[in-house]
Amino acid sequence: MGDMFRSEKMSLCQIFLQPEAAYETVAQFGEEGCVQFRDMNEDLTAYQRKFVSEVRRCDELERKIHFIENEIRKDDITIPDLDFENVPPAPKPREMIDLEAQLEKTEKEIIELAQNDVNLKSNYLELTEMLRVLEKTQGFFEEQQVVNMELSKNRDDHHHQGGHLGFVAGVVGRDRQFAFERMLWRVARGNVYVKSSQLEETLKDPKTGSVIYKTVFVVFFQGEQLRSRVKKICTGFHASMYPCPEEHSERAEMIKGLRTRLDDLKIVLQQTEDQRKCVLTAVCHQLTKWCVMVQKMKAIYHTMNMLNLDVTSKCLIGECWVPNRDLPAVQYALAEGSKAAGSHVPSFLNVVETNDTPPTYYRTNKFTRGFQNLIDAYGVATYREANPGLYTCITFPFLFAVMFGDMGHGFILFLFGLWMVLWEKSLGRKRGGEIWNIFFSGRYIILLMGIFAVYTGFHYNDCFSKSFNVFGSTWRIRYNTTTVLTNAAGLTLDPTTAAEGVYVMGMDPIWQLADNKIIFLNTYKMKLSIIFGVLHMVFGVCMSVVNYVYFKRYASIFLEFIPQMIFLLLLFGYMVFMMFYKWVKYSPKAEALAESPGCAPSVLIMFINMVLFKSSEVSAGCDANMFNGQTRLEMIFVIVAVVCIPWMLIGKPLYIKYTRKSKPEHVEDFKSTDTLEMVEGDTAIVVEVTHTSKKESDGHGSHEDEPMSEIWIHQAIHTIEYVLSTISHTASYLRLWALSLAHAQLSEVLWTMVLSLSLQMQGYTASIAVFFIFAIWVFFTIAIMVMMEGLSAFLHTLRLHWVEFMSKFYEGAGVLFQPFSFKVILEGDDDD
Repeated sequence: MGDMFRSEKMSLCQIFLQPEAAYETVAQFGEEGCVQFRDMNEDLTAYQRKFVSEVRRCDELERKIHFIENEIRKDDITIPDLDFENVPPAPKPREMIDLEAQLEKTEKEIIELAQNDVNLKSNYLELTEMLRVLEKTQGFFEEQQVVNMELSKNRDDHHHQGGHLGFVAGVVGRDRQFAFERMLWRVARGNVYVKSSQLEETLKDPKTGSVIYKTVFVVFFQGEQLRSRVKKICTGFHASMYPCPEEHSERAEMIKGLRTRLDDLKIVLQQTEDQRKCVLTAVCHQLTKWCVMVQKMKAIYHTMNMLNLDVTSKCLIGECWVPNRDLPAVQYALAEGSKAAGSHVPSFLNVVETNDTPPTYYRTNKFTRGFQNLIDAYGVATYREANPGLYTCITFPFLFAVMFGDMGHGFILFLFGLWMVLWEKSLGRKRGGEIWNIFFSGRYIILLMGIFAVYTGFHYNDCFSKSFNVFGSTWRIRYNTTTVLTNAAGLTLDPTTAAEGVYVMGMDPIWQLADNKIIFLNTYKMKLSIIFGVLHMVFGVCMSVVNYVYFKRYASIFLEFIPQMIFLLLLFGYMVFMMFYKWVKYSPKAEALAESPGCAPSVLIMFINMVLFKSSEVSAGCDANMFNGQTRLEMIFVIVAVVCIPWMLIGKPLYIKYTRKSKPEHVEDFKSTDTLEMVEGDTAIVVEVTHTSKKESDGHGSHEDEPMSEIWIHQAIHTIEYVLSTISHTASYLRLWALSLAHAQLSEVLWTMVLSLSLQMQGYTASIAVFFIFAIWVFFTIAIMVMMEGLSAFLHTLRLHWVEFMSKFYEGAGVLFQPFSFKVILEGDDDD
């Protein structure tokens, strides 16, 4: 948890690598995952870099892997998920040749099998279509009309040779049948006779695998000219034409031969499919390993393209951001990389002084990562800025629970979060889409939200809109039994006689029976939300002091923090104090009339009159003030709060103007030269590296280069925003009260309008009705009360943290630390 209070200290380092050890060293950096490289070749395009050919080879390997993966998925073969505990290391550069040969051989074999499969299926489709044409035309030729044509043709065969009747048979797509017949009729001018019949069975395209529907046709015509036209039309409509003998015996013999060939072809197709499945199954177990190896190799060469080659081409130089705590790990990776490559010249690291703003890095775990993601979604913290994510771990689920206070609904949320936490290893490998990934990454947030919802629900004494009588009741009924049973109207309990002390914890269960329950809870939760809101904002303003002290901006403590705190406490802090004072001062058992509940003033009306310098109108016998000197004290508070506005407005700009006049502005250039000596064989190579840096003013949010006009404008905007937001943010915390009241009322309506209907029924039918009505109640409880209301409360809580709390101290103008890590690359690819 201590790592989340402030981002880790970062150092800009220069790394000098030997070319033969660069690959192994970068691979070690990827395994460690603690180095963020800077691009030293920004002026070069991707095609001008040194290792572009290796990256292209990796791209080609990825293409082959994706092709093999698609072929495996076509056959519905399950590819094993990546086991992050047994991830293969990055391959050696010389292993790339073996991997290329293996993938090329596998791809070639799969392509050949796929082509053979397409050829065999095409042949099978043609034979099937021919068989269906012969079977269908068998019926066409047996019709009496065609038979008469054949008899007429045979009689006049020797006398009228020009009267020979020809025909063309084949299949055409069902969607083109109407246009095909229409075109035949127009071209032949009605001198053709077409018979067609639809195929009941569906056929598959051998190349695409899509379902196609065909229609068998026979076109009768007379003359060779019509024959030529009919064939051209068939070709234009992509109709398949098949030979069909005129004699019945020849057609029967051909059908018999086709069926034999189809049976043989089915056996060959089955054998081909089995062989393809065996090959793909064998490749399937190696595919994940190959994919990881190629991804690691490609990431290494991408990173090496960010390194710069010195003028002698004997050394690779890179710049990177490294957390100070990980500098020993980087040194170890350098040594291991040189050792693995067998280099005699060691690689080494230099820490460089720089004024560039380092990236922001928090060392999170699986519990804190979800809360930190909520903060980073608003804006990454500026380097070494106080991180609100540490406090969000408690304040976020608590404020959520204030709006979602119900023991029953909170317990459902708790069980869902507990299920994801206990089975996180198996569920983490589940691919459930983007929505599931969001839920799973926030499993600890959901778990804490459920726990806090049960806690606040216990204080509200609310469980599915019902209360538990845990500690009994502090109210005692003074009426006798007859009065209670026979009185048609509601009875009123006098707190002076019926109330006996303060309830132990939470809400007294007797309020569940009271007619004024909503009025009482309304007032109670409204005041509670204001108290929590003011405390939350005061804590946010106090957090700004932590930043001022760390960045040595001590003047901002007196020019910004103190007037902001005075303004907030004298107005809204005083209002919170008056709420507590009102609860203590006025009692139904008080002897004086002025201290009775009937004389208790409204805190809101009193606050408005305080700002407007007005006196409150009270009833006879009541006192307008809660204590002596209240009017004068409130007047002093308002005047001091108004004085804080110009204090915030002109204090900081005047201080900056004074410091600029008293301290001359100057910038110094610092140059440092490093001499590097590298030995390669018998030759000594000396490399000089010069670093130039400018010394500027220290501190967070420096105004050294900003003109005074912009400083005045910026401070005016900041002051107006703070003064107005103090009022609007306090009112914004009333959403705690509004959503809590709405949640309780929706839960009560759901119980009254749905579940209580079955409880009021009698007889045997009631037991059946309870079963179905209870199912309906459970459905609406989970769908509306837990999911929809929970999402609404979550979003409102997120807004309270982003706007009302973090705006008091959080700048959020940093850059996220993105180290070169194989684990991050593989996890991101697995999610895609």
